[in-house]
Amino acid sequence: MGMWNPWRGCRRVSEGCKYCFIHEGDKKRAVDTSKIERSAQFDAPVKKTKNGYKMKGGQTVFVCFSSDFLIEEADPWRAECWQMIKERSDLHFMFLTKRIERLMDCVPEDWGDGYDNVTIGVSVENQARAEQRLSLFQELPIKHKNIACQPLIEEISIADYLTGIELVIAGGEYHKNARPLNYDWILKLREETVERAIPFEFRQCGTHFIKDGQTYQLNYRQLFAQAKKAGINWYPEKENI
Repeated sequence: MGMWNPWRGCRRVSEGCKYCFIHEGDKKRAVDTSKIERSAQFDAPVKKTKNGYKMKGGQTVFVCFSSDFLIEEADPWRAECWQMIKERSDLHFMFLTKRIERLMDCVPEDWGDGYDNVTIGVSVENQARAEQRLSLFQELPIKHKNIACQPLIEEISIADYLTGIELVIAGGEYHKNARPLNYDWILKLREETVERAIPFEFRQCGTHFIKDGQTYQLNYRQLFAQAKKAGINWYPEKENI
């Protein structure tokens, strides 16, 4: 697994951004999140040593987790990124976005029905955003599609938007004032994805987590440990072994 943040900085666009880890982390470091700028690792995928590329082939590279790959301020730089992605066909690039409506204005001319080595995930946090973003997402030409229901701030259904989806992940919100996550919401999403034989991953609980009518307050490490302990991740290929 690799990480590539060609730029940093972001702007809130919807309810799920309220306690965004990018903004919260920048606040602690007294960094202006609204300043979107290219990073020192802008060309990381194509940097070389005398022995070849620094970023070794065959891995998944998570892109722009300090921003949004489709953010407007990055329009002047994105074409170079697509060129690097195209050059590194031995890597698989994955990014999440809350700006999926911008995709067709941001793809390269040879995009066609998508690049084989690119997965795009759409982040949704409530039913209104799920319907808004996923109704568009299902119609877009993308080879590999994921849905991230995170941070989940209310019960939602995505059953109508699962055609062509390769993975659904779900999780709660981390912040002292985080909106609570109800475990029943996670189980409902899991049921919808399992019915369609789509892999499902419960990535993290919320700081305020409700299960069986009881509310728990979890620290950062517990978010991931408790989600793993739930043991509800599901992969159809493993069911057939």
